[in-house]
Amino acid sequence: MSEVENFIRETVKEHPVVLFMKGTAQFPQCGFSGKTIQILRESGVKKLVTINVLDDQEVREGIKRFSNWPTIPQLYVKGEFIGGSDIVSEMHASGELKSVLQQAGAF
Repeated sequence: MSEVENFIRETVKEHPVVLFMKGTAQFPQCGFSGKTIQILRESGVKKLVTINVLDDQEVREGIKRFSNWPTIPQLYVKGEFIGGSDIVSEMHASGELKSVLQQAGAF
């Protein structure tokens, strides 16, 4: 297992909600990352850790291998991969996201 995979695995285990994104929560650098942050804020998430994949090319590629998912952003709740922007949007619209976040103690 690579150093990057260890970093990713430990990060998603240690924190209830982790978003691998382009940019930061304050300054998202892609529309999908910005939309996902907005949804998480609307949901009331307080315990959010964001990882800017633009800061580290190895993390950017490593997260895609780790999840077997080709795009960023990627949301993890309680160590489990939830999905990207479209899935997060659908879960938010149905109310499922709030339930998952509540179970994770994200508020």
